[in-house]
Amino acid sequence: MSKDNSELVKPDGKPIRALVVDDESSISDLVSIALKYEKFEVRTASSGRDAVAAAKDFDPDVIVLDIMLPDFDGIEVMKRIRSEQKDIPVLFLTAKDDVKDRIAGLTAGGDDYVTKPFSIEELVARIRGIVRRTLVATTSHEDPEIRVDDLVLNEETYEVFRGDNRVELTATEFELLRYLMRNPKRVLSKAQILDRVWSYDFGGRSSIVEIYISYLRKKIDTLGPALIHTVRGVGYVIRPTR
Repeated sequence: MSKDNSELVKPDGKPIRALVVDDESSISDLVSIALKYEKFEVRTASSGRDAVAAAKDFDPDVIVLDIMLPDFDGIEVMKRIRSEQKDIPVLFLTAKDDVKDRIAGLTAGGDDYVTKPFSIEELVARIRGIVRRTLVATTSHEDPEIRVDDLVLNEETYEVFRGDNRVELTATEFELLRYLMRNPKRVLSKAQILDRVWSYDFGGRSSIVEIYISYLRKKIDTLGPALIHTVRGVGYVIRPTR
């Protein structure tokens, strides 16, 4: 189904669990079949209330979540689920041309989005990318801390601090920051970032990089001297201030 045939499993060898939430059964069935082909364990829900209940019972590793649901919207669903299961990554499904929905979903803490109608291969690739980022962020490392000035990222505990201030990040924000901090003073192009953070093999939209860079700046550069810089026409870089 996807271009990458490697099977993704959790560190304990158990299958990845995906919760697919959409009130159109044709879509949830299609996504469910595709993910089962990838050896995921899948559960579906058709409303916000069902999704919140399913998340508690099923404890998913990733959620595919339609923005428009019959009772309350996907953003509210995500907020309710994350109030108890904070670190679950979410990929939103949005209407084809509804930019406001996409931006609202990402701003609220979504990790990625796909617009309807979508390519099932693209959707699966993006879900696999989210899962990989989450697995990387939660895997132990011999030296788990990365430092740039007073910014500290811990790959083992999934914590980020700027000085004494804890910075709350989504899985995608964490992986983007990790990539920047692993390459201090190196200018990274949008294409490099898309390939490393989103694993896009099909020309992903570079605008999503700009959006997530702006999120990191709001969360990190507001706490001290700016660390994240734009090199016009080239890309982005994180630089120590001293």
